[in-house]
Amino acid sequence: MTSNVETPSGKSAAGENFPVGSWFIRRRLRPHVARFYAFARAIDDIADDPELAPGDKIARLDAMADALEGGHEGDSGFVKAHRLGESLSETGVTTRHCHDLIAAFKQDAVKPRYRNWGELMGYCYLSAAPVGRYLLDLHGEDRAAWPASDALCNALQVINHLQDCQDDYRQLGRVYLPLDWMDGAGVPVEALDAPKASPGLRKVLDQALDDVAGLLVLARELPGELRSLGLATESSIIVVIAERLTAHLSRRDPLAGRVVLSRAGFGLCGAQGVLRALAGRLNPAKASAAPPEAR
Repeated sequence: MTSNVETPSGKSAAGENFPVGSWFIRRRLRPHVARFYAFARAIDDIADDPELAPGDKIARLDAMADALEGGHEGDSGFVKAHRLGESLSETGVTTRHCHDLIAAFKQDAVKPRYRNWGELMGYCYLSAAPVGRYLLDLHGEDRAAWPASDALCNALQVINHLQDCQDDYRQLGRVYLPLDWMDGAGVPVEALDAPKASPGLRKVLDQALDDVAGLLVLARELPGELRSLGLATESSIIVVIAERLTAHLSRRDPLAGRVVLSRAGFGLCGAQGVLRALAGRLNPAKASAAPPEAR
């Protein structure tokens, strides 16, 4: 029996702003990370499918949630949910993180606007923070590191929103920029359909980047809070990537072209992240300080 639940977009880990299951992650844990990512990608694709009605998206996401807990047994259409459920049982990681992601994507199906930054952060705590929390739990890290992890994941989510702000509006009718900021700058949501950002929209983008910079202040503490050197190194690399993308977005217009890092840019972030992680083991205070470019 096969249910046509998934709606694959063709996106993969290679298109993410962060490394997924890199070799810095313990080898025995990488297959579990891969299962988590495959499930997250599948439910995200359901929420982002422009051809599905909101009710259909929610029904499919509810079915995936049920399959995660063992429902739809024998139905190959839910293989990613079943495999992740088995992984979570094997590793002892809670299903909460997956259900939080599902809640976020159900929200995406019916909520295209966010009134203010606090409301947007509430969404990010469901759509982004669970990824970091899952990785911390998988590695047996102390949950005291959750706040710094949340800050990093939420910063990455907003960065992604800024990169995709025009596509999100055109393809899905979504606006992840706070409406009170838009109103204050005299910018209608239709401004996202323009070939370049207006001065008012640029002001809103910069306001979001300022708050991302604030999140990254806390995020820089994450590598030093982790016992696993591998996870700390990967976290350090992701922090550097977030800093670099924030700097690029402050200088470039995401409406004129998607702002991304080149392959060389990713490589440079990797090298800087590794060095910063190693330095952090010797001098934690220095490693968590903001680099000149990020200030």
